[in-house]
Amino acid sequence: MGTSRGPRLHPGAWWLWALGLGTAATRTTNPLLLGVLVGVSGYVVAVCRPDAPWARSYGAFVKLGLAVLLIRLGFAVVLGSPVPGTHVLVTLPELPLPDWAQGIRLGGRVTAEALAFACYDGLRLATLLICVGAANALASPSRLLKSLPGALYEAGVAAVVALTFAPNLIADVRRLRAVRRLRGRPDRGVRGLLQVGLPVLEGALERSVALAAAMDARGYGRTARVSPAVHRATGALTLGGLLGVCAGTYGLLTAEGAVYGVPLLLAGVAAALGGLRLGGLRSPRTRYRPDGWGARAWLVAGSGTAVAALVVLAGAHDPAALRPGVVPLVAPTLPLWPAGAVLLGLLPSFVAPGEPS
Repeated sequence: MGTSRGPRLHPGAWWLWALGLGTAATRTTNPLLLGVLVGVSGYVVAVCRPDAPWARSYGAFVKLGLAVLLIRLGFAVVLGSPVPGTHVLVTLPELPLPDWAQGIRLGGRVTAEALAFACYDGLRLATLLICVGAANALASPSRLLKSLPGALYEAGVAAVVALTFAPNLIADVRRLRAVRRLRGRPDRGVRGLLQVGLPVLEGALERSVALAAAMDARGYGRTARVSPAVHRATGALTLGGLLGVCAGTYGLLTAEGAVYGVPLLLAGVAAALGGLRLGGLRSPRTRYRPDGWGARAWLVAGSGTAVAALVVLAGAHDPAALRPGVVPLVAPTLPLWPAGAVLLGLLPSFVAPGEPS
């Protein structure tokens, strides 16, 4: 793995890149295209992630995605599927349900069409989780927190604590399991799980108490005095901006509101940004070595945005290629130019290899 040159990459660029891949994943149920998305995210993580504890959480998100896929298939087997099918794989004993539970069944026929539909749907959600895991493994949570505006500082702290909690738990579990193996004690099964889980829980509680004390000592939660006029302007701009974004988004989704949708959306975004700017006056903060947004950040964020935009255009042009049907049951094919668009997500592996933590 090479070493990066120049300044560190802005962590927001990694999140924009990953959200672009995740947006592309939500627009398709083609398992081959979703597999390309997973491969792109995995390769970029393998090449670009730093040597830090929080960067090792990608594997946990992959396992979580596999668990989501298996759970979705299990629901399709036990609870059935609204998709009609003729290829019956197995017939399970069906439990009779009362009249008020019409539309729900337990057991019955399990068809290949229903399993294919559940697999496509579960794989889409699993790919989205894996893309989020890629962002969590590439972007430093503490550096991302420094880049947030002052109005979102408290919410950002809560999000960063939540994002770093899982990697710390995974590191503690690995360390304790290694210690138990060195001592010749079992680390698997119910007994091993209990004897590893209790120290992990204890360590998490101790870490939370230490974090609370450190935050209190550093003055977390203290705000500066601002005039009542600024309070009122902040509330009005924030509320008006949210209403404008909601109305503009609704206009874009309906044919009748296509004319006023874009102006309302832009006005709402501008008002919300103004509210965030004024709200930041309550939390004056200084930044030590702030992360700059340079050319490499634009390339990384732009590659993810390009993937999302091109896949959305592909779905509008040829929706059948991105959402293969299951009735009749046919093998999905890989759409070539959407797959080529997804490969644009590999650009960070060339412009930001071996990012430092």
